[in-house]
Amino acid sequence: MSYEVPALSKLIEHFERMPGIGRKTAQRMAFYVLSLPQEQSNEFSQAILEACKKIHRCKICQNITDCDVCTVCTDKSRDESVICVVEDATTMLAIEKTHEFNGLYHVLHGVISPIDSIGPEQLTIKELLYRLNGENVKEIIMATNPTVEGEMTAVYISKLLKPLGIKITRLAYGVPVGGELEYADSATLSRALFGRNEI
Repeated sequence: MSYEVPALSKLIEHFERMPGIGRKTAQRMAFYVLSLPQEQSNEFSQAILEACKKIHRCKICQNITDCDVCTVCTDKSRDESVICVVEDATTMLAIEKTHEFNGLYHVLHGVISPIDSIGPEQLTIKELLYRLNGENVKEIIMATNPTVEGEMTAVYISKLLKPLGIKITRLAYGVPVGGELEYADSATLSRALFGRNEI
């Protein structure tokens, strides 16, 4: 006979569904939540409910926001001629942290992945095409991850945009700062060679 608390098992299962969370981490998270004082656990659950209720997609760039239009799209100081296309909101946040990009974004909310039954129609590609009809965009930066699915998505979108005469660029990938060349895989080294710059 196994010792099991159904409510705890259910909580662990929900945490385990999160990307990158394994069974042990899910257990630690569940026990952490159970250790919270009643007031804090109520605040935690309320924060989840409130976020799910108030947060939705920006009607322009599809980023997550609690307004009709997100703060990036309403920022008049940003360069409206450049749109950086990203897989998800977390990638957008990572780029924002660099303080190197001052254009606009478009969030796809995934990548084309036939094995997961995700096609172009499940992404926000048609919303991107709609934007390009009304905006004076000169460049699209494809900032999808350097995975098979990310590359496939970038190529697919690039082919759709080619007839529009918009410049399409891809993020350069290569050896990370502080990394050693002997430990880099061949794909990373190939990218580094291809994206080399003059010094």
